[in-house]
Amino acid sequence: MNARLDRRLIVGAVVGLAGCLTGLLIDPRAMLAAYLVAWNALAAIPIGALAILLITYLVRAGWTQDLHDPLAGAALTLPMTAILFLPILIGADALFPWAHDPGTLTRFKAIYLTPTFFALRAIVYFIVWTGLAIWATRTYRQGRDTRPVAAIGLIVWALAASWAGVDWFESIEPHFHSSIYGLLIVSFDLAAGFSFGLLMLLGVKRGQTMSNSAYAGVLLSVLLLWAYLHAMQYIIIWAGNIPDEVIWYQARTTSGWGAALAALFAIQFVVPFFLLLSARLRANSRFLLRLAGLTLACRYLEAALLILPPLHLSPLATTFGLGAAVLATTCIWLLALIFAIRRLPGRTAERLAAADQDQSPD
Repeated sequence: MNARLDRRLIVGAVVGLAGCLTGLLIDPRAMLAAYLVAWNALAAIPIGALAILLITYLVRAGWTQDLHDPLAGAALTLPMTAILFLPILIGADALFPWAHDPGTLTRFKAIYLTPTFFALRAIVYFIVWTGLAIWATRTYRQGRDTRPVAAIGLIVWALAASWAGVDWFESIEPHFHSSIYGLLIVSFDLAAGFSFGLLMLLGVKRGQTMSNSAYAGVLLSVLLLWAYLHAMQYIIIWAGNIPDEVIWYQARTTSGWGAALAALFAIQFVVPFFLLLSARLRANSRFLLRLAGLTLACRYLEAALLILPPLHLSPLATTFGLGAAVLATTCIWLLALIFAIRRLPGRTAERLAAADQDQSPD
């Protein structure tokens, strides 16, 4: 992570932003929808990292200590994540049906789903999460008891994350309702946050002895929670046979989305579940590194499945927009992450400084 990497990320961000502008000229709605997918998948990393960080404050052990710096650095990028949310607020009218046609909503939804209230809730979410991240990292740095911070913070985090999931995912289809939807997004965030922390840890601490089996066990637990919640929603909707809710699955099993849905569950749950039964693979750093990267990649696929099917967009324009949005948001966020990690006191900052010296040209 040296000056050369910074320059490459800046170039990537510029190219991605230029692609986003081009996408807006070609098909504004497809571009905004693609950006919403890319942003939600990326935002799940710092949002989920904050929750995992708070959990490590309650479950203190050697392996949780090692995860602190990557998770803290990611959580402290939440202000930049909020800035990257601005295009969604600006383009909400093109993305969310309730923003331009509230007449078909129930009385409560017509009050709750308004552009101004939507923006205010997003501001509150990010203020709360950023405040928790600063409070938690400062308490840890000062050597004080972190358990009260973690206990209070996790309750507040879970409420904000579930409400945000309803706003940013479920309200794409305002007539659909699932009481478990907020928990689905909580598992979405946890999978992204923990897999990112594991990816950073295994990448930075190459060749060192770590409790790989412990990390593998936590990752498997997160994936089991994710699969359980999705299965419960499907079973409840199937048993109830309610037309408005069944249509939600119908949109995601037609026009090629069914294959994507099957691939998501195979890659994200079925295959990792059986592979992680092997003690040899659980102890293998390279395998865990690849599995963590795959879990992060699956967040983009899942976000696309949750957002795009009911919008009926041009596949070509959406694919182009998604590529541009992923490049732009990822490069900008990584620059913020590098800045945040370099400001962290302790081992991660020292390792990054050493990497800068080793990789700088003579």
